[in-house]
Amino acid sequence: MELRHLRYFLAVAEEGHFGRAAARLNIVQPALSMQIKALEEELGGALFIRTSRRVELTEAGLLLQDEARRTLEQAEHTRLSVERALRGETGRVRVGFAGNAIFSGKLIADLRLFRQRFPDAELLIHEAGPQEQVEAILAGHLDIGYTPAHSNIAAPDIAVRRIGDWEICVALPEDHPLAQHSALTVDMLAGQPLVLYEAHDVHEHLFIMLTQKLGEKCHIAYRSGSTLSTLAMAATGLALALVPAPLQQVAIPGLVYRPLNEPDLTANLVLISQRQPTSETVKAYLKLATG
Repeated sequence: MELRHLRYFLAVAEEGHFGRAAARLNIVQPALSMQIKALEEELGGALFIRTSRRVELTEAGLLLQDEARRTLEQAEHTRLSVERALRGETGRVRVGFAGNAIFSGKLIADLRLFRQRFPDAELLIHEAGPQEQVEAILAGHLDIGYTPAHSNIAAPDIAVRRIGDWEICVALPEDHPLAQHSALTVDMLAGQPLVLYEAHDVHEHLFIMLTQKLGEKCHIAYRSGSTLSTLAMAATGLALALVPAPLQQVAIPGLVYRPLNEPDLTANLVLISQRQPTSETVKAYLKLATG
């Protein structure tokens, strides 16, 4: 028994007439009669009582009518569900982000747009350090990551898309001697203890530029995987923090921000994912976020 047999059966049952049912189905009446006869033979008995003017359902036909409707409704539901999944309208996207991605505005804008376009898709969002994001994506525990660029994103199975660049500013205590300046230069940082994000490793652009410009006077005292930890260390005077300019939105008592007058030193944000994601929902997210 095929779904088309059930559709043919229901058309005859609802029309009460083979001719009208055939017209509704856009097939010729003899073909419809043959299909119904084949269905009756397969099931082992009559489904209709045929008269000269109309056809009526037998007891078995009444039972099949209810079952056929349920079966066709479920088949249609299944079809629509699969089609929506293939378009990325349902499913799940797991998004990890480094703390500074929130303040850039890009992460929130992407999440809102995806939520508007795909309201039935599930979004799971949590903060994760740059290195942790790469490991989670490779392990299949995360789909998307928002992170500063770092050397580990060069993994063969990781796709990287640059989505933002910003000037760098220096976060420091309000009573620090350098706070009296309206802007700072790299030379002013010589010998000062600095805190960098873990992402800025020895192979990353910011670290390389600092060491090239400051030489032995480049003092990286701390590394942090957390934006709030980085700012807390700066506020307490443990080190000066080099952070993306959008972080100036974060107001912490005793902490001030000063622009760094060095155009070659910038902060960036990249979007990382598996190079060949299998989920259509993840593909839809990537298309919106990078389109």
